[in-house]
Amino acid sequence: MKGKIRSVLVGFLTNTVGRMLIVLRPKKVKQLSDKGLTLVMGGNLSSSERLMRRAILNKIEKNEDHDKLAQLHKTYWAKQGDNFVNNTEDNLKNIHLPAYKDVLEALNREISNAPVAFEKLVEIGTGNGSVLNYLSLNYTDIKDFIGIDLSEEQTKINQINYKDNSKIEFIDGDVLDWLENQQQGNLVFLTFRGVLEYFTQQQLISFFEKLYALGNIIFFAIEPTDSVHNYETYPNSKIYGVEGSFSHNYVKLFKDTGFKIWYSDEKSESGHPYIIKIVGAKNF
Repeated sequence: MKGKIRSVLVGFLTNTVGRMLIVLRPKKVKQLSDKGLTLVMGGNLSSSERLMRRAILNKIEKNEDHDKLAQLHKTYWAKQGDNFVNNTEDNLKNIHLPAYKDVLEALNREISNAPVAFEKLVEIGTGNGSVLNYLSLNYTDIKDFIGIDLSEEQTKINQINYKDNSKIEFIDGDVLDWLENQQQGNLVFLTFRGVLEYFTQQQLISFFEKLYALGNIIFFAIEPTDSVHNYETYPNSKIYGVEGSFSHNYVKLFKDTGFKIWYSDEKSESGHPYIIKIVGAKNF
């Protein structure tokens, strides 16, 4: 009951005080936008800034300006990704990675049983690199592991922390830019618990089409989605949640761009309102 009352109160303040503040304080709006608005970690925003953040995101959602929203997310992960990692790495190590080891083993089997050899795995949004490091120790068929992350600072930290693991390479930047320099397939792609949710539907379609054209791709997406997203009545992507991220119909997106689905499952996580969709796709 208390949670519901608080939600109503926050909504009221966002639609009144928050909306008024973004009109009266355009410089502050720019400052917030320039840092990204995806998440609030600890006390890095004041109460008024939090209301402004909510009001800005609400306005973008109302206008269905998906490109602007995706750009805000990209800015956040590029500029504050290392801060997020610092605040959440214990949960990743002690809770999330152990909970998904069986799921990750399904990908390992698919790689081992594939009719062609896959020797390179790319993790998009690698964070602190612990998932990629785990895979490098357990996926014996893969020789090279690449972790791509928007955060230049976090990439530098990873390069130091894993300097003794010769199988791993960390690259900072956008995977869409990285892909432009790839001439052939035989690549495995992985996202772990929240990466593709910051891409627009059109960005994903373009990304999957480019991957398909390379040939011999295995993709394993582990992604949060809106728990009430009904794909039959609304098959397209939608904005949801406090982050203003995108709930995607991954099975449909992969199929529409020519991929075959080899794995599909979902998991609920205690204390979270979303559903984790796990979708494996390949183009051979």
